[in-house]
Amino acid sequence: MARTPAPGTRDTILTAAAGLFYEHGVRAVGMAQVVEVAGCGKNLLYKHFPSKAELAAAYLELARRERDRSVAEALRWSGEPVERLTALISEIAETVQRPGYRGCAFRNYLTEFPGEDDEPARVAKTYLGDTRAEVDRLVAESGGDGLLADRIWLIVNGLYGGPPSQARIAVDWVAELVPSCRGDKTS
Repeated sequence: MARTPAPGTRDTILTAAAGLFYEHGVRAVGMAQVVEVAGCGKNLLYKHFPSKAELAAAYLELARRERDRSVAEALRWSGEPVERLTALISEIAETVQRPGYRGCAFRNYLTEFPGEDDEPARVAKTYLGDTRAEVDRLVAESGGDGLLADRIWLIVNGLYGGPPSQARIAVDWVAELVPSCRGDKTS
């Protein structure tokens, strides 16, 4: 008779895989490593995640839920679109300065697997597309145009790939750029 998995087994496996994938990269981590760190059997792992791609997609969906939660909290008390845009950039700046930060999980996956169109790549691309759309929306509501949105998106990409010591500069730069698009230049 087959044993019933302990409650939370799927979450335990996913948490183990997420830590490994984030630290070492999806390509570098084998399913045997996930089994070892999760403390489960191979059959149990494959019962919950029939393939590495499904496990990677679940990892990126978990990362998205965590990012969405963090961003929502950062935007919670911001009212005007300019404040919300600055809060969004500030939240990213804080994220990249955290100990153990190893890059954006979504960008990391797409860098590891360029040109892929599997489920994890779709999760990553959707997240990045949704984030870009949020920047575009906030810029438009702030009175800015597509060029300003492009500039801010470049700053966001720079935050994720640049030295954490420059994160505050990015936040200040966005704060300077947004009012200038409406003609609110200060001298």
